[in-house]
Amino acid sequence: MKAFLILEDGTVFEGTSIGAKKEIISEIVFNTSMTGYLEVLTDPSYAGQAVTMTYPLIGNYGICYQDMESKKGWPDGFIVRELSRMPSNFRSEDTVQHFLEENDIPGICGIDTRALTKILREKGTMNGMITTNEDYNLDEILPKLKAYIVTGVVKKVSCDKKEEYVPGDIGSKEGKADKNVAVIDVGTKKNIIRCLLNRGCNVTVYPCDFDAKEVIASKPDGIMITNGPGDPSECTDIIEQIKILSEAGIPIFAICLGHQLMALAHGAKTYKMKYGHRGANHPVKNLETGKVYISSQNHGYVVDADSIDASVAKPWFVNVNDKTVEGLTYMGKKVKTVQFHPEANAGPKDSELLFDEFMNMIGGNK
Repeated sequence: MKAFLILEDGTVFEGTSIGAKKEIISEIVFNTSMTGYLEVLTDPSYAGQAVTMTYPLIGNYGICYQDMESKKGWPDGFIVRELSRMPSNFRSEDTVQHFLEENDIPGICGIDTRALTKILREKGTMNGMITTNEDYNLDEILPKLKAYIVTGVVKKVSCDKKEEYVPGDIGSKEGKADKNVAVIDVGTKKNIIRCLLNRGCNVTVYPCDFDAKEVIASKPDGIMITNGPGDPSECTDIIEQIKILSEAGIPIFAICLGHQLMALAHGAKTYKMKYGHRGANHPVKNLETGKVYISSQNHGYVVDADSIDASVAKPWFVNVNDKTVEGLTYMGKKVKTVQFHPEANAGPKDSELLFDEFMNMIGGNK
């Protein structure tokens, strides 16, 4: 069946329909990773977006459900050059096509994803529609695309109620826990929780509408604020609760959206990037050590460096390519944040050591 990707600038790509047979309007973004498409598909940070994979062949190693980063697929749509329908991998349990159908995600294959990516890089991220309607009317569609705004996605991806995990859960190492960590779920990935479990922590996950006083009353040794989707400035209620958490004296480590929310809670500002950072090869520099890490990233917003009060926080990491803020250390507090994903293992597990630094903050490393 034919499918069409229509961008808000009027560009139309024709390809073949894959996945669910439904029409969607979404923000069109691209990811430059060569592997890890299942992790992309199950990353809650992609809620409200349709993802273009720049690598030309997707699906060749199939689907291994153990590698899922959450309970389901989250992107609104999936856009690929070529979809492998016959995966070859001893771990494969399913195909991408069937996964998309089961998760109600429509997609399109057979289009020039490199050309699409070039448009998004030159003109910036824009909205688009995936449709199988061959009689589409651009005059009717384009105003709808320009009016579309991603909203309410953090609530959509967060857990509904408090969840508890102990070492040995979700594929983590068995062992005795001697620390308790509260995780604020604004779109968490399983591996964030697993990294804490592997380091001897009991983990309590709180939904995004958490009460900071309840979290503090539970007396955790540390608090983790996770990644997540959407515009951070929209999360006004969460920001107010984070203000309370940050004044409690409990060590806090925040990732991605959590990093942005912490900055907003301390008076800084965020802005939307032209096309964001989404991929597994983004170099970031630790300003304290001078060491550069290759990081996995997925964000369209960034903390405005000029809005950071030097008496409140100082840059911890910067992006080597565009010099944007990739991490902050808060003055006089045990609070550190990073924009990238230390749990994502972009290659060597180099930046995962940031979890060890968090453990040092809470007195958990022996």
